[in-house]
Amino acid sequence: MKKRWVVKDFNQEIAEHLQSVLKVHPVLCQLLSQRSVVTYDEAKDFFRPKWEHLHDPFLMKDMDKAIDRIQEAMQRKEKILVYGDYDVDGTTSVALVYSFLRRYYLNMDYYLPDRYKEGYGISFQGIDWAKENGFTLIIALDCGIKAIDKVEYATEKGIDFIICDHHLPGDEIPKAVAVLDPKRVDCNYPFKELSGCGIGFKLMHAYILKHDINESELTNFLDLVVISIAADIVPVTGENRVLAFLGLKQLNHHPSEGVKALIKAAGMKRELSISDIVFSLGPRINAAGRMDDARHAVKLLISEHSEQADNNADALNVKNKERKEVDVNITAEALSLLVNDIDQQKKKSTVLYKSHWHKGVIGIVASRMLDHYYRPTIILTESNGVASGSARSVAGYDIYEAIKSCSDLLEQFGGHMFAAGLTLKKENVPAFIARFEEVVSSTIEDQMLIPQINIDAELSPNDISNKFYDILKQFSPFGPHNMKPVFVTRGMVDTGHSRLVGNGHLKISLMMEGTPFQLKGIVFNGEEFLSLVKSKQPIDLCYSLEENEWNNTKSLEVNVRDIKANGN
Repeated sequence: MKKRWVVKDFNQEIAEHLQSVLKVHPVLCQLLSQRSVVTYDEAKDFFRPKWEHLHDPFLMKDMDKAIDRIQEAMQRKEKILVYGDYDVDGTTSVALVYSFLRRYYLNMDYYLPDRYKEGYGISFQGIDWAKENGFTLIIALDCGIKAIDKVEYATEKGIDFIICDHHLPGDEIPKAVAVLDPKRVDCNYPFKELSGCGIGFKLMHAYILKHDINESELTNFLDLVVISIAADIVPVTGENRVLAFLGLKQLNHHPSEGVKALIKAAGMKRELSISDIVFSLGPRINAAGRMDDARHAVKLLISEHSEQADNNADALNVKNKERKEVDVNITAEALSLLVNDIDQQKKKSTVLYKSHWHKGVIGIVASRMLDHYYRPTIILTESNGVASGSARSVAGYDIYEAIKSCSDLLEQFGGHMFAAGLTLKKENVPAFIARFEEVVSSTIEDQMLIPQINIDAELSPNDISNKFYDILKQFSPFGPHNMKPVFVTRGMVDTGHSRLVGNGHLKISLMMEGTPFQLKGIVFNGEEFLSLVKSKQPIDLCYSLEENEWNNTKSLEVNVRDIKANGN
């Protein structure tokens, strides 16, 4: 698939100032300026995140009310219910708050809604269950900011709510005892992009400050926080960067029994990064709620004994394998629908509906379709008598607004610019497909339909050194708004040693005339580039730098993202 290369801008003046005070390679200073690092002190904090860099949790609106209500519940021996969503962010949130509070109070339990029977977030069924079982306080995590009617319903039944959410509020805030959400317009908390688990963590942070508990009691749970940050794709900047940095240390060196068992079940033996969580740990946790019951994920994450944890992790592994099989089959079926329909191929959007597709994986399938047909995509299936779907978008295009333009055909919808969910009557599906295509065609720019590679900087082979890479590594943890830097090097030619290896991968060996340094590395599934590389004509390539270790010897290699003829 053809790709657009876009080299990012940077502030030359700031980059030069940073070079004068940091005395490091100018390209590294360029990268810092792109990440809004301006001063020496900011650079120091960027490279050395510390617990002390976290904000006071009581800066969050309603935090004092939340802590007072929890304390009151404990003094009165009320039953407390920890309630969370069924995805990774929700299950890690529940595991963190439940496990931490149980150290100080035992009269509590947790609840996760059934994806298929109750749907996302707080449900009337969940509140009824809480009432039947004698709970008078619910701490809702990663959901609830729009649950106006649910909170009112609970209040009528004598149940108070503390809401901990990170999604955008509507025009009205639920009438709960406390509503913790930095995105509230009336909340002055300095950092707005915490994950749902991050909000739960801040609630527990406030608890330890209020009760003069040693912070080490809470740092043990940072492995759960970094899993939520990675899996929920929140920006790895500001406070999230600090939490992710500290969380990775915890995860790699002192993980909880549940996380340790999950790592073992995933077969991961090296030091883990954010991307390892995204592609390996996160899907296993998510598989519980996608294929069965999200409580299985929480059971794993709160496990206290290794044998129990291993059994729970193995059960999730089985669910994840089942999820993979279903996901692969549906993706293949969806692709065949497009391949065999000429009219579909001409469109600027993809909307596909099959009543038998598994609701738990349609979001994954929508994302996979973008790898083949890069355009706004919605995958629909039948659920509880209606068509239910997941939407994924391309860079720069607001799919939420496009769906909103079709709202008269919908029963319900929600989401954000790049991902959304929707339900509609089955008889409205054909009209929705036509309308959505009409909206997308009239609002999307043609260039948005070409995948974009954002390039941080141009790099000469002479710039690449172990010293350069040692500093580059300290830009991690990588994630949204702090992605692993991508470089472009122009005018390279094959040394004569580039060749295909394995299953269609291209091993490259390139040089630039007049320099002794060679670029070596791999292009995964790079067979299409073989003739271009072997043509002996100068080529440009964009890539990220990796460290390869073989027989206890480390060397720098490039992980190639794309190759073009020089100057194209």
